[in-house]
Amino acid sequence: MAIGGSSGSIYAKCLLDRLVSMSDQWDKVGVVMTANGKYNWELELGAFDPQDYPFDFYDNKDFHAPFASGSARYDTMMICPCSMGLLGRINAGISQDLITRAADVVLKERRRLILVPRETPLSLIHLRNMTALTEAGAIICPAIPSFYSGAATREELALTVVDRVLDLAAFTPPETYRWGEEDK
Repeated sequence: MAIGGSSGSIYAKCLLDRLVSMSDQWDKVGVVMTANGKYNWELELGAFDPQDYPFDFYDNKDFHAPFASGSARYDTMMICPCSMGLLGRINAGISQDLITRAADVVLKERRRLILVPRETPLSLIHLRNMTALTEAGAIICPAIPSFYSGAATREELALTVVDRVLDLAAFTPPETYRWGEEDK
């Protein structure tokens, strides 16, 4: 999982927290955060401490991280939130750091890459980058919450996006809102 530098740190936090609660569904989670991702987290949510999570954290310049190579067999990469700059670099194949290298590896190995952009409005460049990445096999899941779920808090609202991301990553999120299903 990667945490990019756009606003929307609540999505990344909810995703990390959800993954903790679903530890029976994964073997290993590696996390990379951009400098701007950390800055935005601290601006929007307060201090970030990787010790709060049972994951392997990697520096964004650590090209020795296992998922920098296709031989490591990580099957899914989620970038949440994903800035348009990061998305554009991935589309251009610019592997200048661990996140862009790992995304490049996931695409070349035909594995699952899920990008969660949080940007508005979108320029034609953004749209073309998203189209090209979709054609290359990536999944674009914009951070657009579903208001019909009746969310009472910003965390519940963010979970409407996070749970969709987890569904796309082939996880089964607990107690998620499903359209047309009875409340649990």
